[in-house]
Amino acid sequence: MANKLTQIAPPQGPATALIYNDWYPAMRGDGLREKKLATTVLMDIPMVLGRRSDGRIFAMRDLCPHRGIPLSYGWFDGQKLTCKYHGWSFDPCSGQCVEIPSLTSRDTLDPKRIYGTAFPCEERDGYVWVYVPAPGSGRVAADEALPPVPELPKFSTKFRSQHLTAELPCNVDHGIIGLMDPAHGPFVHQSWWWRKQASIHEKEKHFEPIEQGFRMSSHTPSANSAPYKLLGVYGKAITTTIDFVLPNRRYETVRAGDKWFSSITTVTPTVANACRIDVYAAWNIFYHVPFVTAIATFFGKRFVEQDQVTMIQQADGLRYDPALMLIDDADRPAKWYFALKQARLEAEKNGGPVRHPMDGPMTLRWRS
Repeated sequence: MANKLTQIAPPQGPATALIYNDWYPAMRGDGLREKKLATTVLMDIPMVLGRRSDGRIFAMRDLCPHRGIPLSYGWFDGQKLTCKYHGWSFDPCSGQCVEIPSLTSRDTLDPKRIYGTAFPCEERDGYVWVYVPAPGSGRVAADEALPPVPELPKFSTKFRSQHLTAELPCNVDHGIIGLMDPAHGPFVHQSWWWRKQASIHEKEKHFEPIEQGFRMSSHTPSANSAPYKLLGVYGKAITTTIDFVLPNRRYETVRAGDKWFSSITTVTPTVANACRIDVYAAWNIFYHVPFVTAIATFFGKRFVEQDQVTMIQQADGLRYDPALMLIDDADRPAKWYFALKQARLEAEKNGGPVRHPMDGPMTLRWRS
């Protein structure tokens, strides 16, 4: 099971524009069991999810198109989802209505012409990924070409892995720029097992544009990060690469010869002014060390919890919608994110290409 951090009630604060027509992690796949329903809120949309008897998963808007009662109050027999109010039944994968019990032999209404809202969904890396189309764009056809479902890169057949998740009381923009912020580490994450404030020094990193995002090019990890130092036992050169890809994904890959660590971190909007951070990590480093997964989970949970606490505290100020500032170079990735997001929103509105804010490779310098 995933390690879930403290649940929090989000304070009121400013919302933000959302990016649609893309995949988002809705929940863990191990939470879906045959004939059982699960609910979540994704992109301000109430969703009901489940797993059919044949193993196929589904995600529907948790509202019956007849009278609006949540479908999650109804029944699921492993094949069809039945509304509690009037017994309307749906194929949950397509959303197609298959039965309306109140119809008589004299009625001409064909139930199969009625659809509830069903979303494309796939399982990857232990998550149920849901494709959320733009509001008003209509039903997504089964044969419609969609972007690839996100998946964590892995570099061997044997590896260990773990999931972490935490709720954040802020809109998705603040969650994401906190995710990519390079300067908060010695303050938010200062500890004997990560880094100390006294270890701050100047850094130089090279960045390059990639499709829908940007990359911190392959480099030797910071010398003041204790976990990276542990990889020195392998006697190999250590390199790390970090990618950010719209709408919400941060990929990090650390290599030391044939040893590797890889992670994907997403910040997903749940409601207008709250989001959820999910981390999936996989590795083959120290593969045969006893309790390595438990140890990694303990420190990983502490790390994410430090971010969560800081975001809770920041939310106390954000509820007043203060004017904010971004500085160079430490805040340049945040500026790229906002520019990329705006470019994508404009491209989807006007039908043109996404104009990337980076003209080419760039070098940034900051102290952390």
